[in-house]
Amino acid sequence: QVRLVESGGGLVQPGGSLRLSCEASGSIFSINAMGWFRQAPGNEREFVAVIIGSYGVTRYADSVKGRFTISRDNAKNVMYLQMNRLKPEDTAVYYCAARGGLSYQVSPNDYRYWGQGTQVTVSS
Repeated sequence: QVRLVESGGGLVQPGGSLRLSCEASGSIFSINAMGWFRQAPGNEREFVAVIIGSYGVTRYADSVKGRFTISRDNAKNVMYLQMNRLKPEDTAVYYCAARGGLSYQVSPNDYRYWGQGTQVTVSS
């Protein structure tokens, strides 16, 4: 089993920045991809970004490309999402997710492990 715990959410003004963290524990040797998803009220959970494999290949949703950066610290077993130039439409609960496969997947159904989520609110 893998446990994922997110932190770093909060309230920020439009144009501001936040950094989310996701700490992994347990059978982390089984993980080959970790990603971020988000879900706004009334919406389906949507892909934000993923980091894959030992080389750390990254992919982003078009809506966040150029503003968000996904990274990880393997020594600490922590993944990050640096969010810059935040917009009100970025408001959502952000979830950390992990899977064993190496392929690029954007469907939440392809991720086995999930964190509890952290709220990000962008408002003036």
